[in-house]
Amino acid sequence: MFKPRWGAFFGAPLHDHLQAMGIDTIVFGGCTFPNCPRASIFEASERDYRIVLLSDATSGVDERAEREVSGLRVVPMRTTEFLRWRCC
Repeated sequence: MFKPRWGAFFGAPLHDHLQAMGIDTIVFGGCTFPNCPRASIFEASERDYRIVLLSDATSGVDERAEREVSGLRVVPMRTTEFLRWRCC
């Protein structure tokens, strides 16, 4: 799916695709948190998705970044914690 801007939802059919699949939770990992992951997290929040941020799988995530997205109901987790959470 083509993504023309930093945010994964802007100008892309991602929301419709996820809705058609019944997905309500998005797990984020990626490069350079202040750019694409951050923009995509804000866009996902605007669409009422549940959001998990894999803090150890996203470059540029620090305490400030976690505080910034905490108001969006983002759940920061380490990858190992997420795998245990999803598997049990």
